[in-house]
Amino acid sequence: MDRENVWKKYAASELAELNTINDRYKACLDEGKTERECVKLAVRELKAKGYRDLKEVEQDEKPQLKAGDKVYAVCMDKSIAAFQIGRQPLENGMNILGAHIDSPRIDVKQNPLYENEELAYLDTHYYGGIKKYQWVTIPLAIHGVIAKKDGTVTEVSIGDKADDPVFVITDLLIHLASQQLEKKAGVVIEGEKLDLLIGSCPLAKVEGLDEEEKELVKANMLELLKQYYDMEEEDFVSAELEIVPAGNARDCGFDRSMVLAYGQDDRVCAFTSLFAMLEVEDLERTACCILVDKEEIGSVGATGMHSRFFENVVAELVALTVGESELKVRRALQNSKMLSSDVSAAYDPMFAETFEKRSSAFFAKGLVFNKFTGSRGKSGSNDANAEYLAEVRRAMDAQNVAYQFAELGKVDIGGGGTIAYIMANYGMEVIDSGVAVMSMHAPWELTSKADVYEAYKGYKAFLVEM
Repeated sequence: MDRENVWKKYAASELAELNTINDRYKACLDEGKTERECVKLAVRELKAKGYRDLKEVEQDEKPQLKAGDKVYAVCMDKSIAAFQIGRQPLENGMNILGAHIDSPRIDVKQNPLYENEELAYLDTHYYGGIKKYQWVTIPLAIHGVIAKKDGTVTEVSIGDKADDPVFVITDLLIHLASQQLEKKAGVVIEGEKLDLLIGSCPLAKVEGLDEEEKELVKANMLELLKQYYDMEEEDFVSAELEIVPAGNARDCGFDRSMVLAYGQDDRVCAFTSLFAMLEVEDLERTACCILVDKEEIGSVGATGMHSRFFENVVAELVALTVGESELKVRRALQNSKMLSSDVSAAYDPMFAETFEKRSSAFFAKGLVFNKFTGSRGKSGSNDANAEYLAEVRRAMDAQNVAYQFAELGKVDIGGGGTIAYIMANYGMEVIDSGVAVMSMHAPWELTSKADVYEAYKGYKAFLVEM
């Protein structure tokens, strides 16, 4: 089916709303470059709309939740689940928007600081699927936290303000790269070569310093870290420092019709889901927006979708609405309906040979639904039921949402996965949905502003209509 380019249908009022949503979205991308920053941002926005921390509710004299109440729960500052209680009993199920807020990046190792030929570096380990050669010679920033033995946690963000220094991973000059250029793309830059250059100036001579002392550049870096963050070298062991592209989200194109930014996989779905959750009121079924960590490495760990965090929070909600019952918890999960909100591959005519055009997602054709993802023979996929797809179509049409159905490239080319299959383990109805992204997993990814807007509309429609 040939879906219309949605730019053709917008009236002036819709264009104004589209630009407002996208400006808000870009601001969130700039503020939320790590999963911790995304959770911090989400908590602030939820509180402003009247959401309460579930822990606070449980401390009330007579803790109870009723229709219209809004609560959220945070897991280790890296995942968050927000709920608006509906009129129907919770055991009848929820309408769930689920997305992930981690993105491909480069992490700093636990014993990273070293000096080599009077240059100071941080040793790194990349996170998620990246083309390593894309990360060299671009401005990079460091975001994260330093946790100290006394219990204090210091936030780190350096490289994104206008007067901040930036960092870089170097590459071999073209004049000496004849052998390098003969390598396959996967190894032209090796993982152990992705070390971050952070300084080159030796520590100035001070009283008591041994003139023969070596590694004075490293010593200078430690002196600066102590000055800025009250940090000792051993504090790297309990730090989480993420290396991300430096710079803000930008309009792309003469017509400003696209967004170029880091981390749009999957924050384009996460932030539009959050926007939808913040706007809906007076719901028939309980609404949920869950934003999780670790999807890019298999949804593992305490903050990934495989953990019991979500299930435990639902159990708390059941206890505060209809009373404790394991059976009612399981009913609440099984009777739920979910959009597993993750990005899809946008058709790129520069690489047309990797796409099957009739089953591809296109810019400005609206929210993308993937009946299945996985790879090759649908391996690792949640394959949504036909009846559920019909329900979703009805909900989107009821709110005049532009949408399209697609797959992730040709059958035998590759593939990908989402959190859909994990939530489907509860027996709930789940389908993948999201925004088409070009240059996915690159340091700078590209989306259509029209699709961002239609995703926001679609997620609202799902919460209201299902």
